[in-house]
Amino acid sequence: MGVFKQPGYVQALHESMGMIEDYPKGIILGQSVVDGGTGMSKTFRDIDLSKRLEVPVFEKTQMGMAIGLSLAGYWPVISVYPRINFLLEAVGMLCNHLDKIPVYSDYEPRVIVRTAIPSRLPIDPGPQHLGYYVTGLRGLLKNVEIVELHSTQGIRDKYKKAFKSPRSTILIEISALYDA
Repeated sequence: MGVFKQPGYVQALHESMGMIEDYPKGIILGQSVVDGGTGMSKTFRDIDLSKRLEVPVFEKTQMGMAIGLSLAGYWPVISVYPRINFLLEAVGMLCNHLDKIPVYSDYEPRVIVRTAIPSRLPIDPGPQHLGYYVTGLRGLLKNVEIVELHSTQGIRDKYKKAFKSPRSTILIEISALYDA
């Protein structure tokens, strides 16, 4: 079964990111959130630069920063990993901290993790940048909701739900569906 670009997919993601403007302590951090360079980058184009923090490729530290910002009262905290393979580098922080802090303490970090299943088109990124690890993440995480965005329909509602949720959420895009 082939995956085909969907009109409006990127626009729905862009509009969803725009919701952060309604939150004085909202922040987006990750790779290519300021400087561009990924399929996700254009979805941040109209977001005020004061709400975006570009970080280098240090995925584990990025997850720790997102958790810390959340615990310090920032909301929403959106931590961006352009490919799900990058999120694998942060699995220790994801599983042992973001997922477990509510279990062993009174703290409840709330982070929205945004990532994507990469595509082989228009350029195959190679085996270390391709993968579908959703099933594995579901097995590892008990307190973090995982939501796949398989179509344009419902993207905004799923982000609205994540913004309102009392727990952390991972929203997984399908980059082959990016329409622009």
